[in-house]
Amino acid sequence: MDTIMGLASDERTARVILAVASEPADAVTGRMVRTVGAMETVAQAIGGEVPVGPDGDTWQRRLAPRIDEGQVRRVLADTQRHGLRVLIPGDSDWPAGVDALGDGAPLALWAKGDTKLLSSPIWDRLTLTGARASTGYGEHVTMELAHSTVEDGRQVVSGGAYGIDGVAHRAALASGGSTIAVMAGGLDRLYPAGHSELLTRVGEQGLLLSEMPPGAPPTKWRFLQRGRTLATLSGAVIVAEAGYRSGALHTAARAVELHRPVGAVPGPITSAASAGCHRLLRDGLGTVITGYDDVRRLLDERPGSTHRTAQRTVGAERDPLDASMSSSRAPRRGLSL
Repeated sequence: MDTIMGLASDERTARVILAVASEPADAVTGRMVRTVGAMETVAQAIGGEVPVGPDGDTWQRRLAPRIDEGQVRRVLADTQRHGLRVLIPGDSDWPAGVDALGDGAPLALWAKGDTKLLSSPIWDRLTLTGARASTGYGEHVTMELAHSTVEDGRQVVSGGAYGIDGVAHRAALASGGSTIAVMAGGLDRLYPAGHSELLTRVGEQGLLLSEMPPGAPPTKWRFLQRGRTLATLSGAVIVAEAGYRSGALHTAARAVELHRPVGAVPGPITSAASAGCHRLLRDGLGTVITGYDDVRRLLDERPGSTHRTAQRTVGAERDPLDASMSSSRAPRRGLSL
């Protein structure tokens, strides 16, 4: 245990240790870090005394067995070997948008590529996502929206998956723009394998991002939690095409909970591939997207954005996640997913 505490001698490495031992959205660990800091959280996890708090005993028994010195050293070595960077809160390129997740925010983010893409305001980024089993219609709309996003000086964010996600990344790169792919597993094992070449290009010309350390495989839970990161990185989430129970709806639901604007592209009423988009529109959780003008309105004419354009012009824009803006939004609603 002394060797673990030797490794946890700084905030960054301590957060790596906790990220290795935890699963995404571990609010108990997040609360501990917020309260006593990452280094002390590691000490309490492996200490002989039960941490104070209603979940202290359960949390310690769950986390302590997963803190392994050998595994942590392998993660640190693989991080360096694969040319990855570990971002933590306080870094200049840490995406402030994820702080809206509170205690469930990522403990650290592994990044490969241009991390400066994360330092721009969230309203300069657009999350485009949708069905893996996409149709020609959905792919065409996605290409048009991604191209227009780049032309508008903004960045495209997506999840690197087959279907709509892959089309969004390809269209952004083909348009000469930047794109960010958020992965559900470690950045040393790009998933899906069929997108290895595409994701490698994203890492070279844009940014690959994950809260999972090298060696971590993607799992169902990690895919679901990846959706919350996709929602917080951008000023709006657009679902271009999605089935009735598509995973893209989870990303939309997280965006709604976080008061991020959601848009949905309508499709033929006979198309099962658009049933999820119609669900968002029917339940009043998404705005109809018929072209990029609708997207721009979500990003530039959102509630609380008075004088935002002028502020951006003079470089005086405040953090768009401030309390005054959040309090002006409608009460939270969410999909029953």
